[in-house]
Amino acid sequence: MEYRQITDDYSVSGQITPDEVAAIKAAGFKSVICNRPDDEQPGQPSADSVKSAVEAAGLAFRYIPVISGAMTGDNVADMAEALDEMDGPVFAYCRSGTRCTNLYMAIQQSKG
Repeated sequence: MEYRQITDDYSVSGQITPDEVAAIKAAGFKSVICNRPDDEQPGQPSADSVKSAVEAAGLAFRYIPVISGAMTGDNVADMAEALDEMDGPVFAYCRSGTRCTNLYMAIQQSKG
């Protein structure tokens, strides 16, 4: 599993599977955020299946689905709230990691 570190407390990746959660925990992450809507692509793991694995590993999970190319103000606000409330470091995923990165950048711009 590959991921990109955006800050000391925030990293992003493409789609993960429940069996990758152990590696996420071993890497030191405390929370996982899914920014990918369910059923975006046939065969992708559901957010609930990943959530079950994340919570079984003792990590926090949040589901904030963002439609590709259609990020909303509510998406940004929900993500900012999650990052404020969740213990870090936080691991966020979507199809490629781009939505997770764009959300983070939008949060930073809104603080500016």
